[in-house]
Amino acid sequence: MREKIDALTQNLALTIVGKAEAIRLVLVALLGGGHALLEDVPGVGKTLLAKSLARSLDGKFQRLQCTPDLLPTDITGTNIWNPKSGEFTFLPGPVFTNILLADEINRATPRTQSALLEVMEEHQVTVDGVSRPVPQPFFVIATQNPIEYQGTFPLPEAQMDRFMLSLSLGYPSEAEELLMLQNLQNGVKVADLQPCITLAEVQELRYICSQVKVTTSLQQYILELVRTTRQDEEIALGVSPRGTLALQRAAQALAFLLGRDYAIPDDVKFLVPHVLCHRLIPRGGRNTRTVVERLLRSVSIP
Repeated sequence: MREKIDALTQNLALTIVGKAEAIRLVLVALLGGGHALLEDVPGVGKTLLAKSLARSLDGKFQRLQCTPDLLPTDITGTNIWNPKSGEFTFLPGPVFTNILLADEINRATPRTQSALLEVMEEHQVTVDGVSRPVPQPFFVIATQNPIEYQGTFPLPEAQMDRFMLSLSLGYPSEAEELLMLQNLQNGVKVADLQPCITLAEVQELRYICSQVKVTTSLQQYILELVRTTRQDEEIALGVSPRGTLALQRAAQALAFLLGRDYAIPDDVKFLVPHVLCHRLIPRGGRNTRTVVERLLRSVSIP
C-alpha cells in the first residue's frame, strides 16, 4: 500500500506543479475520511487538483458550480414523473459521485448549502422521505474566494465544521510558474493521467489509517489544544468535539503518509492550523491564524 500512496502522490505532482504540501493535505483529508475546503483566489489550480485526484483514483468526478440560483434539488437530485411507467423515477444529482468539487460554495444560498450537510456527514441523500447512499469513497473538495465577498453567503459554523481541514494552494513561485509555461505544450494533461489506485484500495487505506497508534499522552495534547480554544478570551466560538475527532484522524492519516504506524506531536502541530482555524470565530476581528499559533506555543508538548 505504500507503493500505491507513492504512485498517487507522483501522479498528482504531474499536473499540480510545486504544491507537495497541498497534495499531502488533500490526501490526509481523503484517507482520514473527511472533506477539504480550499480557500484561495481563482486560477491557482483548485479544480485541476480535484480532477487529477479523481482521474488517479479511477473514480467518478462531478463539478458543481455554485451560484445564487442553484437549488437544493440541483445537488441531491429529484423525483421526475415517468409517463411510460406511470410513476415517479429518481434522477440522481451530482452528489452521487466519488469526488465532488463544489466550486465557490459560498455563492450558493444557505438553503442550498444545507443540502450538502447530510451527505457530507451521513454519506446519504434523503429525497421525499427515501434515503439513498452515495458511492464510496465519497470526498468533497469545496472552494471559496477569501477576498471577494460581494454576492456571497458565508458558510455557517455547522457547515464549516463538516470539513476536516482547510488549506490554500497559494500563488506559485517564479520557478514553478515558469515550469507551468514550459509544460503548457508538452506537459501532462489531466486526461492523460492513468488510474494508479482503485476505490477499494482507498477504502482499505482509510481503515489502515484508522489503526495508526495514538498514545494517551498525545490524545491529552490534542484535548488540551482544543479545550484551550473554548476558554481563550480572544475566541468567541471554540472547536467542537467533531473538531477533536477530526484532528486525531488527520494526525493518523498524516503519520501513515509519512511512513509511520504511530502519530507524534509534530503531526498534530503541523495540522492544527489547517484543522482548527476554520472552526474558530475570533473576537474583535483578530486574525485566526495568529490566535491559533499563540495557543500552540502556550500548550506544552508531551
